[in-house]
Amino acid sequence: MFSKACEYAIKAVLHIAHKSRSDERVGVKDIAKAIDSPEAFTGKIMQQLSKNGLVKSIKGPSGGFWMGDKERKSANLRDIVKIIDGDKLYTECGLGLKQCNDSKPCPVHYQYKEIRDALLKMHTETTLDDLAEKLEKDASLK
Repeated sequence: MFSKACEYAIKAVLHIAHKSRSDERVGVKDIAKAIDSPEAFTGKIMQQLSKNGLVKSIKGPSGGFWMGDKERKSANLRDIVKIIDGDKLYTECGLGLKQCNDSKPCPVHYQYKEIRDALLKMHTETTLDDLAEKLEKDASLK
């Protein structure tokens, strides 16, 4: 469903959100290790997330990535997906047909549209702070 980059981005942001709840900053090396991702690839993902304002960053020995309370409480899964993969997950045809729409539906258009709309709703309503809190409570999910 998500690209590998988006999966890593979600894991990275959740790791940062979790650490930020304790006012900690996290470096790229630590993020890459925590999410089991290549460091260079993680760095590129973090650049995109930082450039788009989802996470904050500062360079230097005491630097790293973090999220403020406001960002954690307002940012959601859709924000990450949109930055990394774009909105196509929420808009494209389930069969990949270019001409599929409400006036010219493909054979699975309406069923897929329901699923797509439910996914969009869940991704929009699920904040990063909610997820970080739930992950803290259930350490087995990390």
